[in-house]
Amino acid sequence: MTTQAPPTWTKWHETFRVIFYPPYLKKTVQIALAVGAVLFAINHLDEVIQGRATRAVWIKGAVTFLVPFCVSNLGVLIASRRRNVP
Repeated sequence: MTTQAPPTWTKWHETFRVIFYPPYLKKTVQIALAVGAVLFAINHLDEVIQGRATRAVWIKGAVTFLVPFCVSNLGVLIASRRRNVP
């Protein structure tokens, strides 16, 4: 059984291979769900509970989950960047 090394990148078009690498994607989605839920609760839960959630609130709520997803992926990309060593 051979284990494949996690992907690295040097050019931007290679970042998608890193972002969609299943172990990394699983972890970044978990982070987005956990942190996004906390942020949603802080920012929008009162409106939802009071029945005042408009379409805009739900859209902003969905975007709230994208922030930790993007931040966690940036961390992965920083850690997996391959430096060109002369």
